[in-house]
Amino acid sequence: MKRKDFFKGIGITALGTMLPFNNTKAKNILADAAGSLATKLQPTCLLIPTETAGPFVFDLSNNPDMYRQDIREGNAGIPLNLTLTIVNVNDNCNPIGNVRVDIWHCNKDGYYSEFNNQNGYLGTQNHEGETFFRGIQLTNCDGQAQFTTIYPGWYPGRVTHIHFRVYLGATLSATSQMAFPPAITTAVYNTALYSAHGQNPTSNNTDNVFSDAVNTQYELLTITENPISGGYNGSLVIGVAAPASYSALIISGSTQACSSGVSTYSIPNPSVGSTIVWSVTGGTIVSGQGTAQITVQWNNGTEGTVDVNVF
Repeated sequence: MKRKDFFKGIGITALGTMLPFNNTKAKNILADAAGSLATKLQPTCLLIPTETAGPFVFDLSNNPDMYRQDIREGNAGIPLNLTLTIVNVNDNCNPIGNVRVDIWHCNKDGYYSEFNNQNGYLGTQNHEGETFFRGIQLTNCDGQAQFTTIYPGWYPGRVTHIHFRVYLGATLSATSQMAFPPAITTAVYNTALYSAHGQNPTSNNTDNVFSDAVNTQYELLTITENPISGGYNGSLVIGVAAPASYSALIISGSTQACSSGVSTYSIPNPSVGSTIVWSVTGGTIVSGQGTAQITVQWNNGTEGTVDVNVF
């Protein structure tokens, strides 16, 4: 797989609707907690520990709509902008571009999409056929995949967490989970958006996944305050074991496109019987989805991307 980024002029990708805090006291608590962790050092260049995918894993890789940055689908919560950097432990921990990253997590009340008969503090809920807080991204040339989401809620028996998987081509390379700093989580759950559910009685130290402190230090998100969104930025370096010579499929096509223009993009010689899924931001695929070549009608905007996943 290979992702080719291109720009139509100069611009900044928007991160979606901002959710304000409901009171000044809560905001100050959040800011203090975030500031205390802003300088936390996160280990790098180590293989990410393997963790269970859990009972709510659901493969949506054949759905092109899931190749998206914003996974909120209008659901409420304190904004969280995630940046996940994938590095190759077999190549001096250099970043790996064009790697598929899947994430999924519960909503602010502790319920997952795509599953029915979920028990929680709001009673039994059914969310089969819904896709909130699930998404897929391909890493850029810096090995980064970015997601716009919310701070997750919690459900009985588990501490606050986000699931993820990393694929090198069609090969599953890592299955693990992200943990959150306790001080930030406590502050978030004291806000009006989350307080009805109360504090999570399970901690990182008592959780059945993160209780191993040696592994958890490599899974703990670095969290800083985002003054623009009123929420947080979260980052994690994820080490995977790829061949030192690993390279991905290259997309051919123009890296410069005019606003409202039409461009063609292609990949060379996919294997017979392959499933090819293209995704585009900043424009619309007008023909070729599922084939080795697509035609894109660009919007009257400033930035866009073309991604392809081949299975």
